[in-house]
Amino acid sequence: MFEISSSIAWDLFQIINLVILLYFFAINLSYFILVVVSFIHIRRQYNTLNVHDFSGVFSSNLFKSYSIIVPVYNEEDDIEEAVHSMLQQQYGEYEVIIVNDGSTDKTLTYLKEKFDLYSSKRHISSDINHEPIRDVYASSSYANLFVVDKENGQKADAINAGINASRKDLFCAVDGDSILERDVLLKMLSSFARDKETIAVGGIIRVTNGCTFERGELNKISTPSGFIELIQVVEYIRSFIFGRTGWEFFNGLILISGAFGVFDREAVIKVGGYDADAIGEDFELTVKLHKYHKDHQIPHRITFQPEPVCWTKVPDNWATLSSQRNRWQRGLMQTLWRHRRMMFNPRYGFVGLVSMPFYFFFELLGPVIELFGYILISYLLLTGNLSVETSLLFFIIALLFGWMLTVTSLLCDELTYGKYPDATDLLKLGIVSIFESFGYRQLHAWWRVKGMVTYLQGKMKWSMVGKKPDLINFTHWIWFILINAIIIYLFYYGLSGGLPL
Repeated sequence: MFEISSSIAWDLFQIINLVILLYFFAINLSYFILVVVSFIHIRRQYNTLNVHDFSGVFSSNLFKSYSIIVPVYNEEDDIEEAVHSMLQQQYGEYEVIIVNDGSTDKTLTYLKEKFDLYSSKRHISSDINHEPIRDVYASSSYANLFVVDKENGQKADAINAGINASRKDLFCAVDGDSILERDVLLKMLSSFARDKETIAVGGIIRVTNGCTFERGELNKISTPSGFIELIQVVEYIRSFIFGRTGWEFFNGLILISGAFGVFDREAVIKVGGYDADAIGEDFELTVKLHKYHKDHQIPHRITFQPEPVCWTKVPDNWATLSSQRNRWQRGLMQTLWRHRRMMFNPRYGFVGLVSMPFYFFFELLGPVIELFGYILISYLLLTGNLSVETSLLFFIIALLFGWMLTVTSLLCDELTYGKYPDATDLLKLGIVSIFESFGYRQLHAWWRVKGMVTYLQGKMKWSMVGKKPDLINFTHWIWFILINAIIIYLFYYGLSGGLPL
């Protein structure tokens, strides 16, 4: 009886190992396809922008006008720089609407002082619901600057208020600590000029940590000095350049980052605006736009432009970063569950048949399967049912494949756009990309699994940093070092022919 049970258990382990192996190849093959498609598509877009000069069209009043909507909450340190960058856009007709979402610091006071604000009678429509508005201000110094002061309702609610205050055809939603390059919207809006079915365009976000700015203009581009920020620079380049560009090629893009995106105002109003109760309001809105247009059989396109740059700050400590990734995973889970009927449904085309299943199997379940794989391999090693050499071979292949995708992203980004002129910056990013799989990848998977558990526990709101961020940071550093020590231990004894346990 025991022998039969052992045999069944061994067969089960073999099946699980095969499933994990197939899953590993499937996810990496998908990423490889996205990299190839993205590179070809990026080069095509880059050549198109160089051949066609849209500046004459956009600087006139013949094309669509737009509003830049900036929701802010306690942004007194960065608000002046951000507003100056918004006011320096190379475009004919646009307005900047700052939505103060019930800040408790001096954000509103600084806005009043720096931009000569006065109370305005500007009409606010009621197209979308949001928290009550206290007052609306205009600027004596800038005719196209307006500030909406409202009760706190969090980011999605604040953008909805900005949409109601808007008078333009399109709106660009950006974060309060973001810096826009001056030609961003010239390039972003080329998508609307090329294709009249375009209803939304996402742009690339790059990391400001390490860069210097003056009155909203970029003075010097440089990589940050901290390890945590450097890791995120690598992540952002890989995610935006060779993730969303690939999905855009297939018209299957289902995420436009809330930190930077341009939308057709009427299209967003038709779907009810942003969901104030959504954890990932940006992901939710993009999926809603696809669903609405497919349900009503309205041709549409949601695109991504890899060159226009929005610069933003990223977390510089483990506590804030883990909280952010926890929220991202909860937002992913919430939106996929809300729109589960779209998945594998041919009615929704590529989005329903490919994009949403990909996000479900690889982005949502990926960290669960990854952590389970670590636990299973550790158990098999400890019980002697798996050789160290086999484990190391699999780990090295996974590491090299992931590193190749990352380095390819970095090289293609630099060869195409050359944002980091200093060779030492590229060297730093290349070195950090190696260590991404040692410690950070495992922590990141753990944060995402925790996010899923938190969601299942019913915690649906934005989460803030814990009460003891210093303790959280210290704990994460300990885990990061411990994971690296275990990996080095396995490498050393595996390569030397044995594993003394």
